[in-house]
Amino acid sequence: MTVWVVVVAAGVGHRFGGLKQFAEIGGRPLVDWSVEAARSVADGIVLVVPADVARADPPESHGADIVVVGRATRTGSVRAGLDAVPADAEVIVVHDGARPLASPMLFRSVVDAVTAGAAAAVPGVALADTVKRVDDGAVVSTVERSGLMTVQTPQAFRAEVLRRAHDAGGDATDDAGLVEAQGATVRVVPGDPRNVKVTTRDDLAMARALFET
Repeated sequence: MTVWVVVVAAGVGHRFGGLKQFAEIGGRPLVDWSVEAARSVADGIVLVVPADVARADPPESHGADIVVVGRATRTGSVRAGLDAVPADAEVIVVHDGARPLASPMLFRSVVDAVTAGAAAAVPGVALADTVKRVDDGAVVSTVERSGLMTVQTPQAFRAEVLRRAHDAGGDATDDAGLVEAQGATVRVVPGDPRNVKVTTRDDLAMARALFET
């Protein structure tokens, strides 16, 4: 099957205080590691970046085949990436550029699940901590964590399923949420606790420490 990966790296990084996806780990920008891991399964890679980066950097500077400008939201940026994916792509993977420690094995796991027949596949990690529902600083209830998981990227989809979900509009914190809203079943493969998403400076310090181990 023809596989294309959309690496989303268009965020402005308010909580980080800058473009986190271009902070360095191991002497290279985070996004470069994300693109490199994606290449292990990809026939082509679309990198979605802020406008200033798109104007300044040629695609080859980060290892992508195509670079496009992102939009105001993550969902909008994914749609910008999808518009650049060739129509004959059969599997589309979406990955966060700020997850530099995602392994080629993790990419292969979600792609394999889709090529085996799943409409979509995401990596998930079971919750280890007790979860509380809080309102105005006070605990309202304790949430039963059985069956709850945190979900990561890369997320893989049959191309027509992902395109149909985005064509329907709406917004979600991940693409699997849009697909779920269309009634498709999303399979879960084992995620990786090391696959941290860099959102804050503390996350970057953690990713750097994990990178060295």
